[in-house]
Amino acid sequence: MSHLFAPYALGAHPLKNRIVIAPMCQYSAIDGLATDWHMIHLGHLALSGAALLFTEATAVSPEGRITPADLGLYSDETEAALRPVLQAIRRYSPIPVGMQLAHAGRKASCAVPWEGGQCLSTAEGGWQTVAPSALPHAATDTIPLALDTTGLQRIQDAFVASALRAHALGIDLLELHAAHGYLLHEFLSPLANQRTDEYGGSLENRMRFPLAVFDAVRAAVPASMPVGVRISATDWVDGGWDIEQSVAFSRALEQRGAAFIHVSSGGISTLQKIPVDPGYQVPFAARIREEIEMPVIAVGLITEADHAEKILADGDADLIGLARAILYDPRWPWHAAAQLGETVDAPPQYWRSQPHEFKKLFGDTSPKKK
Repeated sequence: MSHLFAPYALGAHPLKNRIVIAPMCQYSAIDGLATDWHMIHLGHLALSGAALLFTEATAVSPEGRITPADLGLYSDETEAALRPVLQAIRRYSPIPVGMQLAHAGRKASCAVPWEGGQCLSTAEGGWQTVAPSALPHAATDTIPLALDTTGLQRIQDAFVASALRAHALGIDLLELHAAHGYLLHEFLSPLANQRTDEYGGSLENRMRFPLAVFDAVRAAVPASMPVGVRISATDWVDGGWDIEQSVAFSRALEQRGAAFIHVSSGGISTLQKIPVDPGYQVPFAARIREEIEMPVIAVGLITEADHAEKILADGDADLIGLARAILYDPRWPWHAAAQLGETVDAPPQYWRSQPHEFKKLFGDTSPKKK
C-alpha cells in the first residue's frame, strides 16, 4: 500500500487516507451566513475521495471577518445557515468535516480579493479592527485598536461560543487559525506584537493569549472532539516569528492536548520574502515532526501525487493538506489513487465514470442486493 492511501486517525476519527482538504476562504457569505455557494463548493469537495474536509476560515465574531463576505459562526442565524450545508454533506458523503475558527485581527475589514483586497474604511462598509498593538498591517490600513483585558476576554469567549456552535452542528474536528497574519498569529509574532504587559515581549508572553484561547476551546468541547492549530512556521522576515519559536509553540500545544498541528507560513508582514517552490513549507513540517508526537499536516504547493507520497515516505509529515490544487482538480484524490495503483471512495452515482484501465479504482462496484 502507498503511504498516501494508508489509513490514519485523528483522535477517534478514522481517516481512509492521508489527504486533507485545507481551509480555503470563499468570500461568498452574506452577513456571515452560508449561501448556496457553500452548499455547492463544500458538497463538491465532500465527494472528492479525500479523507478529511475543512470548511474555510470561519469568523468567531463579525469584526473578526477578513471581508464583509466571510463565513461566520457567531449567532443563531449563522449557525442555522450552515446546518443544511452540513446535513447535505452527511447525506451523501462519509467524509469527516472539520472547521477552522478564526479572527482576522488587524487584517480584517478588507475588500474581497477580486475587488482589490484593500482595507475598507467605515464609509466603504468596513469596521474598526483590533490587534495586540496599534500597528497596521500595511501603512495605508486603518490603525487597529490595541486590545485591553476586556477585549481579550471577549475574543476568547467568542472562540468558545463558536466552538460550542460547531459541536452542536455536528462538526467532527476543530482547527484554530494561528497563521497567515491573523489575530492569534499577531500575538505570536514580535513584528505585530509590541505589548509591554504579560502578553508581549518574551516568547512565553507572546504565546500566552493563543494558548489561553486553545485551553478555553479544548475545555469547552468534549474530549472526543479533536482540536488542532494551524500555524505560520516562519514570518519570512528577519526578527519575526521563526521555526524555533514554532517548535516551542507546538510543544506547548501538545502538552495541552492539541490533536494536530497544520504547518503553513507567512502572512504577517508586507516585507515577507517567500521562496515559493513545490513543497516550500514541508521542511518546517518535517522539523516540527521531529520534535513532537502529535500528527503534522504539511501544506503548500503540493500538487503531484508522487510528491505527496515522498513527503509521507520520508517521514516529513503525517497528512497532506491540499488547497489550490484541489480547487483546480476536485478529483485529485481519484487521479492520485489511479497513479499509485490504489482505491478511493466515490459515490455510486459516479462509479460508471472510472476509466476501463482503472476499473478497480473505486473498489468493489458490483451491484449489491438489498
